Amino acid sequence: MRIKLSNPRGFCAGVRMAVDIVDQILDVTDENEKIYVYHEIVHNKHVVERLRQRGAIFVEDIEEIPSGSVIVFSAHGVSPLIKKTARNRNLTCIDATCPLVTKVHAEAIRYAKRGWQILLIGHKNHQEVMGTQGEAPHAIQIVETVDDIPELDIIDSTKLAYVTQTTLSTDDAEIIIRALQEHFPEIHSPPTDDICYATTNRQISVRMEAPKANLVLVVGSKNSSNSLRLTEIAKTAGTPSYLVDDVSKINPKWLQGINDILITAGASAPEHLVVEIVRHLVDNYGGELVEESNVDEGMSFSMPSSLTNFLQHIEITVKGQKS
Repeated sequence: MRIKLSNPRGFCAGVRMAVDIVDQILDVTDENEKIYVYHEIVHNKHVVERLRQRGAIFVEDIEEIPSGSVIVFSAHGVSPLIKKTARNRNLTCIDATCPLVTKVHAEAIRYAKRGWQILLIGHKNHQEVMGTQGEAPHAIQIVETVDDIPELDIIDSTKLAYVTQTTLSTDDAEIIIRALQEHFPEIHSPPTDDICYATTNRQISVRMEAPKANLVLVVGSKNSSNSLRLTEIAKTAGTPSYLVDDVSKINPKWLQGINDILITAGASAPEHLVVEIVRHLVDNYGGELVEESNVDEGMSFSMPSSLTNFLQHIEITVKGQKS
């Protein structure tokens, strides 16, 4: 069995930033001080469990958090209403929203201020989509599929724009965008593509490599949109594909008669999970790793000012206690 690792794969810059934010906060706070995270910081159960073991508390309702506590907003972003609710509870808010998601929020705000209607292409119940819609709920309609287009309530098609969820399949998004342009020829597009670089790069790699494999394994959790899209793309290319959280989820039946296997990982899946699967295939199935590099996409994000201010406050407090 030949094993090839898709490149790039795994953590994107936004995920690294968000996870690092929670780790840094846990590093400097007293073990008795509770640190809360609104929603899963990223959509990966292993990442969430590691941080939970370190002391982070994940909640789905701001009202669950005691007044005066520290709250970290997840990488998927939140609506202004959530931020207002947190401030009203006197919470110290640290925003781990991916800057590429923040970009989409800014686009929605800009269009809404002009009095335009906005079509948000994405999955209605995804946290990122709910956060973006919350920026201008009066102006935004969600488009999940082409079938939604005839049901849209458009007042003036000359004052219409679309934005997209950052983790969509580029193929699926393009189908919807083309259909919108056919229905509304004057619709405005974002200045730059909203689908993030990491999502696009991972999809391109799988689209190219999947036809050469007998099987594709995508490492990621079921609630990870970008991981699900990678699985779909491999299947569309004609190669059986399975989404697995870790090595324990691999069904031995999948590996029967497999000569070439491609392994990739969603943008929120840590690399050690890939390594464990490779080791399992080498030790138990005579696997041979023929490609093991991982492309450095050359992207990084600065830490948010809310974290910097929080860390400075902690440092000043500690110095004051020592003096």
